[in-house]
Amino acid sequence: MKHSETLFQAASQHIPGGVNSPVRAFRGVGGTPVFMRRAQGPYLYDEDYQRYVDYVCSWGPMILGHAHPEVVEAVQQAAAHGLSFGAPTEAETRMAQQIKVHFPSMELLRMVSSGTEATMSALRLARGYTGRNKIIKFQGNYHGHVDALLVKAGSGALTLGNPTSPGVPEAVVADTITLSYNDLDAVKQAFAEYGEEIAAVILEPVAGNMNMVPADAAFLQGLRDLCTRNGSVLIFDEVMSGFRVHLGGAQARYGITPDLTCLGKVVGGGMPVGAFGGRREIMEHLSPLGGVYQAGTLAGNPVAMAAGLKTLEVLSRPGTFEALEATTRVLADGFRERAERAGIPLQVTHMGSMLGLFFTEDGPVRTYQQVVDSNTARYGRFFHGMLENGVYLAPAAFEASFVSTAHDDDVVELTLDMAARVMQNLGD
Repeated sequence: MKHSETLFQAASQHIPGGVNSPVRAFRGVGGTPVFMRRAQGPYLYDEDYQRYVDYVCSWGPMILGHAHPEVVEAVQQAAAHGLSFGAPTEAETRMAQQIKVHFPSMELLRMVSSGTEATMSALRLARGYTGRNKIIKFQGNYHGHVDALLVKAGSGALTLGNPTSPGVPEAVVADTITLSYNDLDAVKQAFAEYGEEIAAVILEPVAGNMNMVPADAAFLQGLRDLCTRNGSVLIFDEVMSGFRVHLGGAQARYGITPDLTCLGKVVGGGMPVGAFGGRREIMEHLSPLGGVYQAGTLAGNPVAMAAGLKTLEVLSRPGTFEALEATTRVLADGFRERAERAGIPLQVTHMGSMLGLFFTEDGPVRTYQQVVDSNTARYGRFFHGMLENGVYLAPAAFEASFVSTAHDDDVVELTLDMAARVMQNLGD
């Protein structure tokens, strides 16, 4: 028995399902979760000392790879001065300034401790600013475990086959309108019926929680126009796409400016960090300036700020992001080529350093229904085949993959060699 199996049995006695986040449970692919001991560069090492090329990257934040020496040094220096003060620090201001360099739409911003906090706070602020209650969200988009948004959610909620969560009162979601992703006509119809009641439209402009599905440019522009016309707040949840699809996020990539933006993942450099911000006029409704209350004891934690600041500094160096994007493109093209040679229908999406794999002939993938209809059983076999060959992909067909600056040409070539081998045995 592998050590991970023993550890999982022990964990299951004390932790619900043996995991502290559902998607780690391997329910979407079967088998026992792999318990990791350490990580370095593009690699994870499990409790049996087996090495894996990592394309989960802690679900996105490890954009420089694991244990990047400059980030580790920054964290060590910050920790030596104290782990938390519950008082303002200069690092918080420097983080806000650094984020605004890349996201100028965030005229004012506030740090929080998770992406869930960011989206929850942004929605409360949008409602407080507009004096309205209704929210539009989209099938397959996941914005954290916020009660009002756990309707047709993506990520782990899709994997578990439970897109609406028990424990969420009907009254809480009564003002949530759930529509099809990339379907602008449905949004127009909703605004025609409820326009004066809609406080905000929230979406992942590049979805990473129903695997990786980019929005159509016309869809995003249409949302921008509808929100402007109806006085609603457009919220881009860029917790995953921020710094991943472009240094300025999807909004820079598409050239479309939201009213509020939610960030996380990369901003923390591996530490628990989130942020939300946007137009000054809206953000000034936030306490202590306005009446919309939001608080967090660990928000702007000095150690987390150190990790995030150094990560953004390294990522912003000339040529770094361009090289990362080029590596991702090579990987995406390589997966397509290996699948074609093996006669396996595979759709591959990619943008920046995010990548999606869908075992389906129905492409390009742009809707929630296409994702759900893809061959998830085949993905499960592919996942385990890659795992046995030392490549760690997302343990669910509804999760994006991520590439880091530590994934060099040799690592990519090794990955594609393993993919070619595994795909030869993927027939039904």
